[in-house]
Amino acid sequence: MPNIKFYYLYRDGGSYKNFNSIVFDNPQNIELSALEDLIRSKLISHHWFYADQWQLPDLHFGTWDDELDHSFHEFGSVEYTNEAADSGMDLASFMYILQTVANIT
Repeated sequence: MPNIKFYYLYRDGGSYKNFNSIVFDNPQNIELSALEDLIRSKLISHHWFYADQWQLPDLHFGTWDDELDHSFHEFGSVEYTNEAADSGMDLASFMYILQTVANIT
């Protein structure tokens, strides 16, 4: 089964965006639907998560406005890919991290 690409972004208070994607190696042949179900069960209000809790690179901009900005990142999508993995962990390890994150809705 191919690797899996995870898309996410940070949108600041002015709606400026930083986008990122990470490709996870998938040697365990985990189905895309299993990952997506787990992700959706861990999102805050169906959209957001804390990148540090998920051990993903932070996408915040260099400047911060306490009145407008927030610490959430936004889930984009996941898809199969033939691209080489560029993450320091495989998909099963990433899913284990998500399973340990407390549910906040």
